[in-house]
Amino acid sequence: MDTSYVWYVSYGSNLMEHRFLCYILGDQPEGSTQRERGCRNPAMPLKNGKAVLPYPLYFARERTKWGEGGVAFIGHEKNEAYETYGRKYLVTVEQFLDVTAQENSCDEIEADLEEVIKKGHIHFGQGWYSRMVYLGEDQGYPMVTFTCNLDMHEQDLNPPPATYLITIAKGLSQIGLSCGEAVKYFAQTPGIAGRMKDDEIENIIKMYF
Repeated sequence: MDTSYVWYVSYGSNLMEHRFLCYILGDQPEGSTQRERGCRNPAMPLKNGKAVLPYPLYFARERTKWGEGGVAFIGHEKNEAYETYGRKYLVTVEQFLDVTAQENSCDEIEADLEEVIKKGHIHFGQGWYSRMVYLGEDQGYPMVTFTCNLDMHEQDLNPPPATYLITIAKGLSQIGLSCGEAVKYFAQTPGIAGRMKDDEIENIIKMYF
């Protein structure tokens, strides 16, 4: 397996390509209050495509740069019954670590990719996304993502703000989902389930499909 490049697999706002590229190039994504600083190497991803993660998606926390409400995480329990939609970007390891640092609001992180592959996951730092997870191999490159050190049952679940929901919806549209599929997907997700009605979700995202 070639570990000079890595598939970063996103499942939240980075499903939307332009939002992810803000982490590469340095820019402020629409709907966010924060400009990202970008990577040391601003080269574009070699490839990107749809992925499916066998981990549960949920929304938690109370306020972020997207406004009042939760953001996306995946739970720690792997189960092939789960189908969380993702988007994979083939980037250098350095770029992946730079993106991870930006997601955790720190200057840099120290993480050993070989250790992640060997152990399946590692913890680093104190940021919101400081659990790095190995997802397997694709086209000869490792697939990795990150989530919270806390598991789903340890978090306060909250629906996301409209700005964040829209950004994810745009990403779902880009990987081929219809509006109806996106509404169903969101409606069953912990943090949203039982707190937002289908028509409420649809009214927020329908213009982006």
